[in-house]
Amino acid sequence: MKEFLKINPADNVVVAIQPLSAGTKINVDGEEITLLTDVPAGHKCALKDFAEGENIIKYGFPIGHARHAVKKGSYMDHEDIKTNLEGTLDYSDIQLKGLTKLQTSGEQLTFEGYERPDGQVGIRNEVWVLPTVGCVNGIIKQIVERTKAELENLDGIDGIFHFPHNYGCSQLSEDHENTKKILRNMVHHPNAGAILVVSLASSKSSVATTTRTA
Repeated sequence: MKEFLKINPADNVVVAIQPLSAGTKINVDGEEITLLTDVPAGHKCALKDFAEGENIIKYGFPIGHARHAVKKGSYMDHEDIKTNLEGTLDYSDIQLKGLTKLQTSGEQLTFEGYERPDGQVGIRNEVWVLPTVGCVNGIIKQIVERTKAELENLDGIDGIFHFPHNYGCSQLSEDHENTKKILRNMVHHPNAGAILVVSLASSKSSVATTTRTA
């Protein structure tokens, strides 16, 4: 059985497939490396000596940088690696090379869309049926199917859709807040000209609607 995996030729770490003990010798691209520490299965091992701040390459891309100097053959975990994504990023001085500035000659550019009462503009005019809880997924599917079957045409409507999910019931704290945030954002999405919200209360489904005018 193979002991380790080097995912991309450019990587400067390998991943142990099985637990490796200190003193084990591994051959990587023709170079023999002696492990200085134990390396648990699924974790990284350094293929070189890392200086503090030097990038760790995995999947062919930097996944972070060394918090401190690390010797070749050493086990590397979150105490040794710091993400490159922290801190405030300033994009104000980025030059968009290769892009041509649109020349408008002062003309007013427009597109065909749907202006909503809250000032947003959608590029579609759809009807959405949303469940607050996963318990009513079957009901919202039936609502959409029957509505499509009974309407002779959808003149002015780009489509009727339902968005089932498995959340809402028994969620606590931040999990529940995230579900509410997603549903709230969908209700206010400019591509929806009308929204039907279906919930469950006292073993009976209840509905609430909100509409927009194009």
